[in-house]
Formats: sequence, C-alpha cells, structure tokens
Amino acid sequence: MTADWPILSATIWLPILGGALVLGSGDKAPNVSRWLALIFAVLTFLVSLSLWFGFDVGTAQMQFVERTAWIPAFNAEYYLGVDGISMPLILLTTFVSILVIIAGWEVIQYKPSQYMAAFLIMEGVMVGVFAALDAMLFYVFWEAMLIPMFLIIGVWGGPNRVYATIKFFLYTFLGSVFMLVALIYMYFQSGTMEILAFHDLGLNLTEQVLIFVAFLLAFAVKVPMWPVHTWLPDAHVEAPTGGSVILAAIMLKIGGYGFLRFSLPITPDASNELDWLIIGMSLIAVVYIGFVALVQQDMKKLIAYSSIAHMGFVTLGFFIAFTIMARSDVDTGAVLGLQGGMVQMVSHGFISAAMFLCVGVLYDRLHSRQIDDYGGVVNVMPWFAAFMVFFAMANAGLPGTSGFVGEFMVILASFRADFWFAVLAATTLIIGAAYTLWMVKRVVYGEVGSDKVAALQDINKREAFVLTSLAVAVLILGIWPAPLIEVMDVSIENLVQHIAVKKI
Repeated sequence: MTADWPILSATIWLPILGGALVLGSGDKAPNVSRWLALIFAVLTFLVSLSLWFGFDVGTAQMQFVERTAWIPAFNAEYYLGVDGISMPLILLTTFVSILVIIAGWEVIQYKPSQYMAAFLIMEGVMVGVFAALDAMLFYVFWEAMLIPMFLIIGVWGGPNRVYATIKFFLYTFLGSVFMLVALIYMYFQSGTMEILAFHDLGLNLTEQVLIFVAFLLAFAVKVPMWPVHTWLPDAHVEAPTGGSVILAAIMLKIGGYGFLRFSLPITPDASNELDWLIIGMSLIAVVYIGFVALVQQDMKKLIAYSSIAHMGFVTLGFFIAFTIMARSDVDTGAVLGLQGGMVQMVSHGFISAAMFLCVGVLYDRLHSRQIDDYGGVVNVMPWFAAFMVFFAMANAGLPGTSGFVGEFMVILASFRADFWFAVLAATTLIIGAAYTLWMVKRVVYGEVGSDKVAALQDINKREAFVLTSLAVAVLILGIWPAPLIEVMDVSIENLVQHIAVKKI
C-alpha cells in the first residue's frame, strides 16, 4: 500500500529538521529551545499515529510505501515501508521521545539546546532504521544512530563517560562492519539493495551460515546478548537519564528487529541449524544475568542487567520457532513465540524507560545511584514510591501489567519446544522478582535512611505526567494486548510461513 502523503518521510525528517532548528536556537534562551523540541516531538508522534489508524491489519504487505531513486550506481533507493513488525516500534520511538524531552526539561542546564537537538535527530534516525526497506539506507540510519548517542553520553554523562562512550562505540561499530560485508555480498548476488529481494535470495548453507554469523555479530551487540553485553551497564551508568531511557527503550529493540527483518527470513536454514546457539545465549542471559543483577549496588546497573535478562526473552521467543516447527506440523507455537518476543520488546520499552526515569528522579535530588544511600523514601515521597513500586512489579512480571504478557507468551511457546527451555525461562519470574523487589525494599521501604533522604521532595507535575503516561501504557498493554497482537499477527504468520520453507 502506497501512502497518500509521505507519512514515513515526515516521521523521519520532521524531528531531524526540529533538531537542526533547536540547535540553531542556541542556549541564550533555553526555554525557547526546550519548547521548540517539545513541539517537534509532539508533532512527530501525532504524524506517526497516522500509521496506526491507517494500517491494514489484514495484509502482510509493506504499507505506506515510499520509493524513489537514491544512488543509481548501486541500485540503492530511498525505499520506505512498514508492516506489523516495524510499525509498533516506530510508535514506541515517537512516544518515548516526547517523555525524554519533558524529563530533561529542568534537569539539563548545560547546553540544553544541543541536548534536545541530539534526541530529536536520534529519534528521526531510529524511525529510519525501522522504516528502511533498502539495505544501504538501513545501514546509513543504523550507523547514524551512534553519533547522537555518542555525544549524549560523552557530553552529559558521568565521571567515566569517555570510557563508556568509546566502549559503546567500538562494540557497536565493529559488529556493524560484519553486517556491511554481508549486505555487500548479497548485493553482488542479487544486483539490488532491496531487503525484501534478499528474503528470496537463493543461498546455500555455507553462505547462509556466514551471513547469519555476520548479522549475529551486529544484532547480538545491539540487543545486547551474553557474552557481548558488557558495554551496556557501563553506558547506562554513565549516560544521563534521557540517554538511558532511549538506550533501553528503543536502541536495544533495533537488535531484536534486525533478527526479524534480516536473520530469520534471509538465512532460515542457518537460523534453523544454529538456533541452539541463540537459545543457549538467551537462556544464559535470562538466568545468569538475572543473578548478576541481584548483587548490584548501583540502581542503574541493576536495571541495566535486568534489561539484558528481559531481552533474552525476546531472542528466545524468536528462535524457539525452529524447534517448535521441527516437532510439529502446526505453526501456532512458532507464531506464539515470535508474537511473545515482539510484545516483550514493546513492553520492555515502557517498563525500562519508567525504571530509569524513577532512578533519574532520585538522582536529580540526591546525586547518588547507590542503593545504600537511600531507605524509607516512601515516608517523604509517597507519590513517587507508588510509581516505583508499580513499575517494579511490572518489571517482575506481575499479571495485569505488560511485563507479564510477553514473558507468559514466550514461556508458553517454550513448552512446545522443550520442557527445560520453559523451566529455565520461567526462573526469571523468581529471579526478576528477587532483584527488583530487593531493590525496592531497600530504597523505598523501612526507616528514613539519612537526613538527606528526609529532606527529599516528592515528584512535581512534570515528573508525575511522565510517569503517569508510562503507567497507563503498561496497564493498557497488560490488560488489553489484543490491538497490538492483531496489528502484528498477519506479518508474524507470514514470516513463519517464509522461514518454514528451506532454501537448500
């Protein structure tokens, strides 16, 4: 389906244009740049809502397609489109970006125009990643994401920001180089840069394995999967609150999206042969990284490790599909696993954003992330405590919240693959509750920990608006996930039918 007007281009370039204008407004009138950034973020979200309301849930075809020549020498095109997999992630991006702008309103006093501009530009680029249907265009957007995040951590980050920034850049950039090699190889095989043409490209098993490994190196770092996860806690700890929110809520999802758009449909046989590797890495993330989170003393680091464990559910849901299809002629279990992974990505976007914002609220007041520096916060910040406990429960997978839905779907699908997969995956319900509630107990409850805690002020209207918005999203997706599942259902079923057909 072709759009009547270029909705996707507007969603990509509107925030980038806004970022340029905010940057040009300078810091002499910081409120002007803040309001300008908020206006462009809200406009982008309203434009992106057109994707939801105009989306045809009955087809797996790409919708809102825009296509024009870009680099004819390489048959590269400015080719955009969305399906039920990419469209929800674009809406997640535009929604969270508004909250990040509001969250940094009073907190960021150093070069606020540049801070706001970096987030707006990164929003447009991330939407471009989800919307690109040309491999060259995808790669340009993929690499462009690094630049604003590099600056956000490097300029507004903590004391060790330079170390964290370089580590983040090197990990993600080096993984991407292998992906570029794979894309170039497929271009020479097919004569086009069209991603959907790569899906139908005939490749032997050796070619598929090499391409799969190249993609794995790029996407595993971005998710991040164990054992290439070590950059994430450092990046989160040093990043400003807004940087942590975007990193956890959106950027990690781009790795998961890459598996669905590239690895599974382009290399189905290699994915089938190596599914044990991804399942093993995913289960290690769920169990081992959960225990690592349990011993953390820094709240941000704890939530960062929690993110790695929860993203393990995403990759587990994606790759158990092959085990399920090998054991049954019915594809419903595979569809359930993939849907669960997608729901988990969207849910984690809301919950991780909320958890990092809660830590940011405390850090803005006490300038400490150490759990031992708090205690009894509920006595002086009752409204904040209510939000933090709610999001902690969602993070632990409480039924009725979005944190339960995706995990439950993946565990249910895991039973159809292997009983022990399900048992190991289900341990997150215990470990996740342990580290999350243990943190809440020490930070929120008990006697007031110190005079500094006793002097804390409860959340203001700006903070309440941001946390309420996320709480509503977590509740709606937890109680009524049907609209999201309906949107992605046909696209997921089409993907399952595609990967069920061997190329060799």
